[in-house]
Amino acid sequence: MPPSRPIDVSLSELHLTGIPGLQHLHRWIAIPFCTMCVITLAGSSTRLCVMKAESSLHLPMFPFLSMLAVIDLVMSTSITPNMLGISWFHSTAISLDACLTQMHFVHACSVMESGVLVAMAFDRYVAIGNPLQYLSILASPVVAAVGLATWLRAVAFTSPLTVCIHRLPFCGPALVAHSCREPMAVLRVACGDTAFCNAYSLSLSTVVGSCDPLLIVPSYMLVLRAVFSISRPEARRKAFSTCGSHLCVMALFYVPGLLSMHVERYCQQLPPHVHVLLADLYLLIPPAFNPLIYGIKTKQIRDGALRVISRRRR
Repeated sequence: MPPSRPIDVSLSELHLTGIPGLQHLHRWIAIPFCTMCVITLAGSSTRLCVMKAESSLHLPMFPFLSMLAVIDLVMSTSITPNMLGISWFHSTAISLDACLTQMHFVHACSVMESGVLVAMAFDRYVAIGNPLQYLSILASPVVAAVGLATWLRAVAFTSPLTVCIHRLPFCGPALVAHSCREPMAVLRVACGDTAFCNAYSLSLSTVVGSCDPLLIVPSYMLVLRAVFSISRPEARRKAFSTCGSHLCVMALFYVPGLLSMHVERYCQQLPPHVHVLLADLYLLIPPAFNPLIYGIKTKQIRDGALRVISRRRR
């Protein structure tokens, strides 16, 4: 049954409705959401354990993959438990502070993941285009500095939006027509002037969703040029395989994100559940598929996992 409309709601408390118009299907929709969460937890944790245990997986590319795995874990554990609570236990209430904290973590993770994908594109360009200086260009301090920079950028980009929303007054009934803490949905229940918050949220999504891919595309064009210049077929095939896994992950991240953003902005005549489902899939699909893609397409991780398993059996 859909959650009842709260009458006496504190201004510091919000209620999420889940997927509008599909409340009768919540318990069934939650099953694939739960499955993707389990895949994310198992796959990302396994990837982290394998990369830590195998000394051969300590090249510059693998710290970036570790960052991506940690981001996926934080993203999935930040949103999925609440989605399942709404769908299976009708647990819709959340304090405003908890809502804004979760929203900040989710969006900071999205911005940080985009930054890591840009760094991985540069990593592949150096590894394939200039392999002799790969380890010297991307030494451990450089990788650590890049990781710190992506984190600082994410905090700097998302903190103003969180602070701006926190300063707004909220009026009852504090119903948020969404299954996760999405800024545009939260802003609809605010009483004050939301123009700046709306503009900043749209600008942030546009900058991250457009500028970062514009940095990635030239890198991979240079990578492809370097790959075609490789004379040995085996080395060329290996380079294509590694780059292919990165491109699949980037497509899974940017395509649903840009689709969700533009549908929310320009296709408002669509049913509300379409907007909510697109936003949910954007947050859940990349973390679930990243470990599968890297486990299947990255030979070093696949072989490393087999070596770890064989050692433990012995």
